[in-house]
Amino acid sequence: MSTTRRLSVGVLLLALAGCSKSTPQAAPESSASVAAPSSPDHAATLSAGTAAPAAQAHAEVGKPAPDFTLKDLDGKEHKLSALKGKTVVLEWFNPGCPFVKASHSKGSLKDTAAKQIKNGVVWLAINSGAPGKQGHGVEANREGVKTFAMSYPVLLDESGDVGQAYGATNTPHIMVVDSKGVLAYRGAIDNSPDGEGESPTGGKLVNYAEAALADLAAGRPVATPETKAYGCSVKYAAK
Repeated sequence: MSTTRRLSVGVLLLALAGCSKSTPQAAPESSASVAAPSSPDHAATLSAGTAAPAAQAHAEVGKPAPDFTLKDLDGKEHKLSALKGKTVVLEWFNPGCPFVKASHSKGSLKDTAAKQIKNGVVWLAINSGAPGKQGHGVEANREGVKTFAMSYPVLLDESGDVGQAYGATNTPHIMVVDSKGVLAYRGAIDNSPDGEGESPTGGKLVNYAEAALADLAAGRPVATPETKAYGCSVKYAAK
């Protein structure tokens, strides 16, 4: 095994170890609701704390994205359906996750959002971590926003209903919703599972989120609509 390969494996092992740490913090008040559509013509509403039926375990690429209302760190509500007509990116976020830290400081998340926001894309981070879990709490997320110079809101999903509705499994996990409200992409930010962009699968870095957004902007179907996300597990509340 080459020295570079050994270092990459070591970085991944250290990052995975860091994912398991929890930091107990006071729970801020939050509000969340999810509408998980079973078809384009019918939507079943899920209130905060209500588990989705098994048949609606998570959204499907190519079908309407589940609607939701979540509050940001300042208590302002954001409703997905109010953004219809715009392309929206949802980034599952945990400021304590080593992979999030790597991607925001060195990897693809360092500047992708800023570039896409200039192009008219709406970018929203979502933290589905439960109280007492790693990266939970208003202050921890505010510190993350400051550290990573994020110009977009972080929405709090303490119940985990929104994350579960979308099938979010990792931080980071990226979802792209097109201007018609359809889930067009779900998966990793890129093909470099170290989070730093330095060990891309196949040797060439591919930013899946940027590629999906470019396809949508050009009026093309998304060439790679789904990939396997990497990173820390989403710190959901125990059900």
